[in-house]
Amino acid sequence: MEGNGSTTFSLCMIVKNEEEMLRNCLDPIKDLMDEIIIVDTGSTDRTKEIAREYTDKVYDFEWDDDFSAARNFAFSFATGDYIYSADADEVMSEENVAKFRVLKEAMLPEIDIVQMYYTNQLSGNTTYNFDKELRPKLYKRIRTLHWEDPLHEAVRLDPVVYDSDIEIKHCAASGHSSRDFSIFKKIIAKQGDMSERLTKMYARELFVSGTDEDFLEALDFFRHKMDTDTTEELVLMDSCVVIKCARLMDDPSLMLLAAGRAMGSNNTPSEAVFELGEYYRGKRNYGEACMWYYNAAFETEPLLNIRYHDSYPFLGLHISYVIQGDRENAARFAAMAREKSFE
Repeated sequence: MEGNGSTTFSLCMIVKNEEEMLRNCLDPIKDLMDEIIIVDTGSTDRTKEIAREYTDKVYDFEWDDDFSAARNFAFSFATGDYIYSADADEVMSEENVAKFRVLKEAMLPEIDIVQMYYTNQLSGNTTYNFDKELRPKLYKRIRTLHWEDPLHEAVRLDPVVYDSDIEIKHCAASGHSSRDFSIFKKIIAKQGDMSERLTKMYARELFVSGTDEDFLEALDFFRHKMDTDTTEELVLMDSCVVIKCARLMDDPSLMLLAAGRAMGSNNTPSEAVFELGEYYRGKRNYGEACMWYYNAAFETEPLLNIRYHDSYPFLGLHISYVIQGDRENAARFAAMAREKSFE
C-alpha cells in the first residue's frame, strides 16, 4: 500500500465515568490523531478533566439510551479525512501503534473502511464467541461516489474495505449488561420490535450474562419472535431463549415446542441441547442429562455463547457422573471443565 502521506485522522469517542481507563486508551495513539473529539454522556468522576488534557474538543451529550445518536453527535464535529472510532477500554500496544502509523502514511484514497483485530474478547463477559475478530474501526468521513463498468454502468455502492493486521486489546473493566437489558426493553416497549442485529445481540447478552429474571422478562418477546421470524438463525436463537425460560418455569410443553424448532434444523445449537441436559439433571434423570450434555459438547456448535459448547456441559457431565458414582468420568470431565474455564 502506498499513499500520499498527508491523510488526516479524527479520533471520536463517547465516554462516561472512564477516569481509570481514558489515559490508557489515549496515550498510545494521541500523536497519530490530527484532532481528538470526546463526547461525555454524563460523567460524575474526573473523565472530562482528563479528556481536556488531550483536547479542547470535549462536548456534553444528554444521554437518551441511544448510542448511535451519541456517536453521530461525536462524528458531526470531525474534520479529518478519516474518523477513528474508539472506546475508552481499548488499548493499543507499541507494535500496533507503529502499524497504525504506517497505515496512515500509506493510506490509499479509495479505501472507505479499515478493519482492525479486536482481541481479548472472551474476557469480561463480552457478547462474542471469538477472542480475536476483525471489526470496522476507521471510516472515511466523506465518501466519493464512483461509476463502474464501461457498459451498463452503475455507481459502486459497496464500500472498499481494507483488513489491516492492527490489533486492539479490549480491556473491559466491568460488564454493561444491566444497562443494555434496560435499553432493549425500552426499545421493545416503544417500537414493539427490534432490528435483526439488535435481536441477535439481545439473545447473545442473555446467554453471556443474563440472570434468570432477565431471561423471564425477555420470554414474551422471544416467544413471539420464534413464531414470526423467517430466517433459520433467528428462529434458532429465539428457540434457545424460550427453551431456557421453559426450563426455569418447569414448563415441559413449552420446552418441547421450542426444542422442536431448534432440532428441526441441521444446525441445532449447543445452547438448546445443554438446556435439555440441565432439565433432565433437575429431574434427577442423570443418564439422559449426560446424553444431552455430551451432545452439547461434542455433536453441536454454539450459536450464542461458546461456553455452552465446552466448560458448561463439561461441568454438567462432571456433576452427573459424581452423583452416579462414576469417579473416572467425573474426574475426566472436571479436568476438561477446569481447562476451558482458564482459557
